[in-house]
Amino acid sequence: MARVELKKVRKVYPGGVEAVKGADLVIEDKEFVVLVGPSGCGKSTTLRMIAGLEEVTEGEIYIDGKIVNDVPPKNRDIAMVFQNYALYPHMTVYKNMAFGLILRKYPKKEILARVQAAAEILGIQDLLDRKPKALSGGQRQRVAVGRAIVRQPKVFLFDEPLSNLDAKLRVQMRAEISKLHTRLQSTMIYVTHDQVEAMTMGDRIVVMLDGDIIQVADPLTLYNKPVNKFVAGFIGSPPMNMIDGQLTGQNGALHFRDDSGQLDLAVAAAHREVLESYVGKRVTLGIRPEDVHENLNHTPVPGLSITANVEVVEPMGSEIYLYIGVGGKSLTARIKSESEPKVNKPFVIDVVMEKVHFFDAATEKTLV
Repeated sequence: MARVELKKVRKVYPGGVEAVKGADLVIEDKEFVVLVGPSGCGKSTTLRMIAGLEEVTEGEIYIDGKIVNDVPPKNRDIAMVFQNYALYPHMTVYKNMAFGLILRKYPKKEILARVQAAAEILGIQDLLDRKPKALSGGQRQRVAVGRAIVRQPKVFLFDEPLSNLDAKLRVQMRAEISKLHTRLQSTMIYVTHDQVEAMTMGDRIVVMLDGDIIQVADPLTLYNKPVNKFVAGFIGSPPMNMIDGQLTGQNGALHFRDDSGQLDLAVAAAHREVLESYVGKRVTLGIRPEDVHENLNHTPVPGLSITANVEVVEPMGSEIYLYIGVGGKSLTARIKSESEPKVNKPFVIDVVMEKVHFFDAATEKTLV
């Protein structure tokens, strides 16, 4: 069993910089968990503390039920894959993959069997005699992963392993690592700043900001039920549109009006009960780009439609990203590619009000 648990883990660097602020996290056996957040949020520091590459200032880290705070990295039974691959340039692929086992004095036959098995899993059987300089970026990354696989550790740790690859190869390697997890049935902890990687790979996602764990949930829960404005804006591509304003009562109904006065949207019936106590208060409206649709009649519907000037049109093939100006802000819409919106022309979109989110303007916590 390779369960990883963090209890009130803090990391404070000299000068009082608190990189991780009392992290509590449980990663179950065979689970694939992704730590995600902007640069400087503490995700890599957390991973390095689990690996033993950083000392824990306070708190406890358990691997397989045993506290490992004072256990050196080599004795934690973990394997780490780094962003820069960290391959030995003078060694062949085979020796790079076998090196850790050689240091541990494994029998030559077992080393050969493990390296060949890992190479087969990763499709690099034909590369074992090459040196790193003769490999592409994707091949080097496979070798780095293979070196971790041959160790057969309790826990795999990945620190932004795909950052140096081009976009197409990143997509391919995401799928490869996900398939690897399914095949090996091992505990994996993966760090990335890319929320698309997090959404497509993780069983659960840990969203971090400024050293704090903000929310831990499966991808769909994070997407549909973010706990606050930061998570809502960070998860999703293109990001959620955020509009500041306030709620008003009109003839027994609730409406949202933005600060510019150009936007007036009727609150969905399902949200009224929760939001009634916020009438007259400042809130932020969150609209995902896919929750707006083109008004095919080109006739605005009061309380549902937005008419605005088209600023940028980005054709994406099956859909179009449309940037429109509303009240001094630029909003993003994802619409079907059959439309042909023109720059600097008015365009009417309808908002699916049942799917919008509202946040408290002061606390940024999710209201609905």
